[in-house]
Amino acid sequence: MMQKNGCSAVFCICLGSLSLLAADTWTLQRLYRRSHGRNYDTELQRCRLEAALVDFGDYHPLKPIMVTDTKTRRGTRKGSTSSSSSSSSSAPPDPLSSMLDGTDPLSMFAAASASETPPMSHSSSTGDLGRRKREKEEEAVGPDFEPWSLKRGEILARFTTTEKLSINLFIGSDRGKATSQGSAVSEKVRTRLEELDDLEEGSQRELLNLSQQDYANRIEELNQSLKEAWSSDQKVKALKIVIQCSKLLSDNSVIQFYPSKFVLITDILDTFGRLVYDRIWTMCSDPRPLPDNFTVEDVNDTAKETCLNWFYKIASIRELLPRLYVEAAILKCNRFLNKSGIQETLPRLSAMVRGIGDPLVAAYARAYLCRVGMEVAPHLKDSLNRNFFDLLGTFRQISSENVRAQLVLQRVEMPEYLTLYSPAISWILQCIAYRAPESLLTEMMERCKKLGNNALLLNSVMRAFRPEFVAARATDFIGMIKDCDEAGFPKHLLFGSLGRSLASADPPESERLTILNEAWKVITKVRSPQDYINCAEIWVEFTCRHFTKREVNTILADIIKHMTPDRAFEDAYPQLQSVIRKILTYFHDFSVLFSMERFLPFLDMFQKDSVRVEVCKSIMEVFIKHQVELTRDPVILNAMLHICKTMHDSVNALTLEDEKRSLALLIIGFIRMVSFGRDFEQQLSFCVEARATFCNLEPVLVQLIHTVNQLAMETRRVMRGNHSRKTAAFVRACAAYSFITIPSLSSIFSRLSLYLLSGQVALANQCLSQADAFLKAAVSILPEVPRSISVEGKLRSSESFLVDFINSFLATLLVIPDHPEHGVLYLVRGLLNMVQDYTWEDNSDAKVRVYISALPLLAAMSQETYLYSIPKVDSNDTLYGGDPKFLSEINKLCETLIGQILDHLKTLGRDEQSTRRQGALAFSLFGVLLAHGDLRNNKLSQLAVNLWNLSHKHGCCETRTSVRTLEFIKHQTQQPDMTHLSDMVQRLTLQSRT
Repeated sequence: MMQKNGCSAVFCICLGSLSLLAADTWTLQRLYRRSHGRNYDTELQRCRLEAALVDFGDYHPLKPIMVTDTKTRRGTRKGSTSSSSSSSSSAPPDPLSSMLDGTDPLSMFAAASASETPPMSHSSSTGDLGRRKREKEEEAVGPDFEPWSLKRGEILARFTTTEKLSINLFIGSDRGKATSQGSAVSEKVRTRLEELDDLEEGSQRELLNLSQQDYANRIEELNQSLKEAWSSDQKVKALKIVIQCSKLLSDNSVIQFYPSKFVLITDILDTFGRLVYDRIWTMCSDPRPLPDNFTVEDVNDTAKETCLNWFYKIASIRELLPRLYVEAAILKCNRFLNKSGIQETLPRLSAMVRGIGDPLVAAYARAYLCRVGMEVAPHLKDSLNRNFFDLLGTFRQISSENVRAQLVLQRVEMPEYLTLYSPAISWILQCIAYRAPESLLTEMMERCKKLGNNALLLNSVMRAFRPEFVAARATDFIGMIKDCDEAGFPKHLLFGSLGRSLASADPPESERLTILNEAWKVITKVRSPQDYINCAEIWVEFTCRHFTKREVNTILADIIKHMTPDRAFEDAYPQLQSVIRKILTYFHDFSVLFSMERFLPFLDMFQKDSVRVEVCKSIMEVFIKHQVELTRDPVILNAMLHICKTMHDSVNALTLEDEKRSLALLIIGFIRMVSFGRDFEQQLSFCVEARATFCNLEPVLVQLIHTVNQLAMETRRVMRGNHSRKTAAFVRACAAYSFITIPSLSSIFSRLSLYLLSGQVALANQCLSQADAFLKAAVSILPEVPRSISVEGKLRSSESFLVDFINSFLATLLVIPDHPEHGVLYLVRGLLNMVQDYTWEDNSDAKVRVYISALPLLAAMSQETYLYSIPKVDSNDTLYGGDPKFLSEINKLCETLIGQILDHLKTLGRDEQSTRRQGALAFSLFGVLLAHGDLRNNKLSQLAVNLWNLSHKHGCCETRTSVRTLEFIKHQTQQPDMTHLSDMVQRLTLQSRT
C-alpha cells in the first residue's frame, strides 16, 4: 500500500459533468502539511455554552399555580363574547379538568342517566338496601379463600389406584327426543315419567376392568354427552346422565380411589348446575337482561315454572344419594323462586345426609354441600357448622365392624383409610374456619378432646384454622398430639401439620425451644426415611426462623444420619432441595452458613448431577443477591469455589448456550465479590486459580481479564503513577496474565477488544513493550475476522463491528510512541496494510471509510502538542518534536490515503446506482478537510468545494445536515483566524433533490 507518486501528475477525476480538479501531487503532499495548527484549549472554550442567569421570581414547580380557563359558553348567540374566568386554588389543579366544564365525561353520563330515571320510592330504596346487603354477603368469600379448583389437581394426583374399576355407561333412547307441538300436556308428563324410569329398565351398560385413566376418560365422555344432550334440547337425557353419575358415588368397591372419583363426578354435577341456572336466567332476560343482583320480583312466571319443574323432577328420583347430589347441584336456582329458598334448603339437605350409611360416602356428601354453600351463600355459616357437627357424630362409625370388614376385604390398613377422609374434612373445616373468630378454634379443640383426641380430626383442625390461632396454642396442640392413638393416624403427620402453621406464625417466645424439642423427639423416631424427611423438611423453617446456626446444624446432622443409609436421599431430592431453600431464606451471612459443620456434607447428598447443579445455582443466586460487602474470607472463598466448580464441571458438549450463559453469570457474580484489599498479589493468585478452574466458560475468562486489568489500574492509583520496582513487576505480571489468557477465547471480537483494552492498561502503567505486544497482536488477528457473525442467534455482517473497532484502535494510536527498531508509524502502517488486504464485502465502502477515519489521526499526529496523552509516557510529539522527516512520513501516508479515496469515488461515479454512496463518502471527506485541513490554501479550498458539490449533485445528501454544516462554517468565519472561510462559504450552495 505504501506506494509513492513521484511524478507531478494531476489528479483529475471526471465524475459525469463535474470535474474534481483537486491538486497535483505537490498539493496532495502539502495537504496535511498545511493542516491548520490546533489550539485545543481555545477550541474547547469556544464550544462551551454561555452561562446565563435565569430569574424565576416566585416560581417553584411544586407551588400552586394560577389557572386561567377561557371557554365559550354553549348556547350563546352568534357574535356574543366569550366568557373568561380566572380561578386560584391552594391545591394544584388537575390539568385535564381545566379542559372540561367542571365534570368528567363519565360523571356527565351518570348525571344524564340520573335525570332520565324517575325518583325512587321508599320501597325501591329499601329494596336497594337489601340488594346491597346481599351483594356484601355474597362477596364474603375473598381472594384469601383457597378455592376448590386448587385442591382438585392435588386430590387426583394423590389418590390413585392400580385396581380395576367399573362404570355404568348410559345408553340413550329415541324417546328422549322432543315431542311434537300437537302433543297433549298429559302425554308429555307420561312420556317424561317413562323416560325417567328407563334407568330401571336396562338403559345402561356396565363396563368392567377399567384402569384409572380409562375410568377418567369414560367420565369425561359422560360430561361431553351431557353437554351434547343439553345443546340438542334433550333435557331429560341430560338429567338421566347426571343421575347415573351420582349413583357412582355410592360405590366404594375400590376405596383408595374414592376421593378422585368424587372429584371427577362432581365436575359433571357442576356442569349440570351451570346449564340449568343459565337456561332459567336466559328465560328471564327477554327482552331486558336480568341483572346479577336480581330479586324474585324480577323473575317472570315462565322462568319460575321451569325452575319448579326441575325441582319436581329431581324430587321424583327414588334413591337418596343421587337425589341429594342433583338437588345440591342446582341449589343456586332457588334464587328464582323465593328469597329464603337457599336458607331453607341447605339445612334440609344436611339432614338428608344422615340417611347415608357409609361414613366415607357421607363425609364427601357433606363436603359437596359445603362447596355449593360457600359458592351461593357463604354467609349461612349455621348450615355449614351443622354439617360438621353431624360429621363428628359419625366418627364412631369409622371403627365399626362393617368398616373393618370392608377394609380387610380390600386389604386397606386403617391409617391409609383415614387419609381418605382428609380432603373432605379439610374442606369442611376450611369453610367453617374462614374468617371465623378465635373462639371457634377453642370450641373445636374441646370437641376433639371429647372424641378422645381423634387424630384425623385434630390434623384437619390444625390445617384449617389460621396459623396465628394455632401458633398461640401450640403447646396445647402438642399435649393433644401426645394423647392421640399412634395406630390410627401417625403422630409425625400431626406434627407436620403443626409445623406448617408454625412456619407461618410465631408461637410465644418462651415456648419455642420446648416446642422444637417435643416435636423433634417424635420426628427423629420415624423409621421410614420418606416419612421422616417429609416431616423434617417442614420443621426446618421453624428452626431457621427462631434459632441460631447451632440448632440448624443439629437438624442437618440428624437429616444426614437418617437419609444416608441405603442411599435413601436419592428418593428425597425435592425435600432436600426444600431444606436448602429454607436455610438460604433465613441465613444470608455466608460466613455463618459455611461455618456449619454439616452444611457441606449435606450438599454432598445431592449425587444426581442435574439436582446438584440446581442446588448450587440456588446458593449462588442468594449469594449474589445478599452479599453486599466484598469478601476475602477463606471459608467463603473455598466453599464458593467448590460450588462454582461443580456448576462449571457440569458443562459439556450438549449443554445449551442459555444454560452456559446462566452459569457464567453466576460465577462472574462471585468473582466480582472477591477482594483482597491492598493484597494485590493474592488477588492475582486468585485470578490464576479461577482461570484454571473455569476454563470452559468464556464469559468467565473475559471477566477475569477485566478483573486483572482493573487490578493493574488500582495499583497505578495507589502508587499515583510512580511505580516502584515491585509494583512495576506486578503490573507486568498482570499484563502477562491477560496476554496469555486472551488467545484462549473463541470470539474474535472479544479478543480484539481485550487486546486493545489490555494494551491501553499496559500503556497507562508505562509498560511500553507489553502495550506494543498487545496492539501488534490485535493487528495480526484482523485477517481472521469473518465476514458474518452470529448475534442473538442470527447471522449479521461483521463489517460494522470491525469498523467500530478500527476507529477505537486509531484513537489509541495517537499516544503510542514509535518503537525504535520498527521505524516511523509502524503500527499505523501495519493497521492500514491489514485493512487493505482484508477481504471486504462486495459493494462495500468500509475500507474507504477507514481511510477517511485515519486522516484525522494523521492530522492530529502532525500537531506540536497532542490532544491527549498518557502521564509519564512520551508520545511521538515529544519523541520527534515536529521533526520534518516525521511530518514527511505523515504526508506520504495522507497522499496515499487520499489517492485511494479519490480512486474509489471515481469508480462509484461510473455506476448510476452508486450515486448515494458516492455522495456520502464525498461529504465525509469534505468534513475531514473542513475540520483538519488548512483551507487558506486555494487548491485545497477548491478541492473541498468540489467535494461539497459532488455530495449534493444527485440530491442524496441529507438537507438538514447540509444546512447545519453551512451554519457551522458561517459561525466559524466570525473567529479571527477563520476569516478565510468567508470566500469558500459563498461557493457552497444547496441543491434541491429535484
